[in-house]
Amino acid sequence: MKSKARKKTPACNPEHILNDPLLNKGTAFTAAERELLNLDGLIPYHVSTLEEQVQRRYQNFKAQTSDLTKHLFLSALHNRNEVLFYRLVSEHITEMLPYIYTPTVGDVSLHYSYLYTEPRGIYLSYPHRDKIEEIINHISRDEIDVIVVTDGERILGLGDLGTGGMAIPVGKLTLYTLLGGIHPGRTLPIMLDVGTNNSTLLNDPLYIGWRHPRITGKEYDTFVDRFVRAIKKRFPKVLLQWEDFGRDHAHPLLEKYRHQICSFNDDIQGTASVALAALLSAIKMNHAELHQQRIVIFGGGSAGIGIANHFLGAMIAAGITKEKALQEIYVIDIHGLVHQGLSDIPPHQKPFARPIKDIAKWRASSHAITLLDVVKEVRPTVLIGVSAQGGAFSEEVITTMAQYVERPIIFPLSNPTSKCEAHPADLLQWTKGKAIIATGSPFEEIFYAGKKIPIAQCNNVYIFPGVGLGVIACKAKEVSEAMFYKAAEILSQHSPMLHTPQGTLFPSFEKLLLISREIALAVVKVAQDEGLSPKTDEKNRIKMVEAAIWRPHYPNYIKSNKK
Repeated sequence: MKSKARKKTPACNPEHILNDPLLNKGTAFTAAERELLNLDGLIPYHVSTLEEQVQRRYQNFKAQTSDLTKHLFLSALHNRNEVLFYRLVSEHITEMLPYIYTPTVGDVSLHYSYLYTEPRGIYLSYPHRDKIEEIINHISRDEIDVIVVTDGERILGLGDLGTGGMAIPVGKLTLYTLLGGIHPGRTLPIMLDVGTNNSTLLNDPLYIGWRHPRITGKEYDTFVDRFVRAIKKRFPKVLLQWEDFGRDHAHPLLEKYRHQICSFNDDIQGTASVALAALLSAIKMNHAELHQQRIVIFGGGSAGIGIANHFLGAMIAAGITKEKALQEIYVIDIHGLVHQGLSDIPPHQKPFARPIKDIAKWRASSHAITLLDVVKEVRPTVLIGVSAQGGAFSEEVITTMAQYVERPIIFPLSNPTSKCEAHPADLLQWTKGKAIIATGSPFEEIFYAGKKIPIAQCNNVYIFPGVGLGVIACKAKEVSEAMFYKAAEILSQHSPMLHTPQGTLFPSFEKLLLISREIALAVVKVAQDEGLSPKTDEKNRIKMVEAAIWRPHYPNYIKSNKK
């Protein structure tokens, strides 16, 4: 949604204007606006330009002395003046993104009850289960384009953080606006507070969530169903993003509701799509094909199986059979390699369970087939970590892999940094500088063999803002897997590594708004081809996407002619 050049005077008092982050311009209100809105005396005399405000706030930001205080500074600005916040961050995106989302958002989630200052979003607590529709109906905005919802059970790699999980939807929606152009007034973070099994939180007298063990089973299902029905009734065309749900709920919720309400799970589909983009770029560097890869995925939760399914679909689309593709994907979970000899295999893992005959002659080190066992037997070309087990990719594992592969592709993707399966510096050392690396958390450049080697961050922000923008622009009925395949393909085409060996797998964040627009256009085309949105020509698809993009510029307030 483009900024309007002129905005009618809001029917509210001066204090309301200054306290509403979507209306407030701070010292940038013109002299005429100050007189019109009765702001004289409430703000300093000088009329600042937006550029001056950005410069002033950037100096304030640089004066902060820790990651957490930088986050708190940006959060306070976000709650005070949204235009200024988004303009500031957009001009310093690479520098500031780590303080808006990973890795700092993990610390914010851990200490949420102590850091909480101002309300942002909706908290639906289980004791209010009979009032869900009433609460949703009290939301003051009549039009919402995108909702990000969590129940706080699996926050990054940190586990159950209860209400502290609200920091994740707030952060994700900030990125929707910053890198997808979604109007901030049309986004809504929601926390489903169904309790917590985190004993530290339950025993903390300052915990601000519902102090009760998590509800499960039918009670949980009924609560979530009430939420979905209330949202669908109030905002029938909204895009709903499921975020950081536990493994017992993530896949079932996605499968249950993906055809009932336009929705997707970023941990499953977004992570898989950005990982696929990284893989497509890496195998091009290796002058290989997707179907030639032997892929080991360490972690069988939502993200791991999402990646496995996405790679499976991409291989099939590339022309090989499903049976052949499944032979090249190995999943390792808490009990070791997932195979058909195990009992109680979760439904979402069953398609990737290896037949007993395939592993009968393996020389496993114990009853559970370990990561090292798999690496020795499979000789993988690709190793992906989504286990939240810091240091799981040991020197022995990596050097063994490197014995059989000229340029091993290694993606330790767990967040935050403390949960990363291996440090990039170690991976380079153990592979003699040959590994192609992407991580889930940001890392500084690594100095190796006299060269500075940049480390790519396999960040979902490369995918979901563009996919969301496209879905919103064409009002698609559903979010399809083909949209994520296409997004990965487009992102891979922008890999700097394809043009210079010293480049990274992913482009800079500064280029991401333009890439998101390109992804959005492709998503609209996919939606129309799949019958999820009415057909139009390319010219109209461009108009649809451009009309959905908001940019951080101040409006001009004018006097309303209405009495």
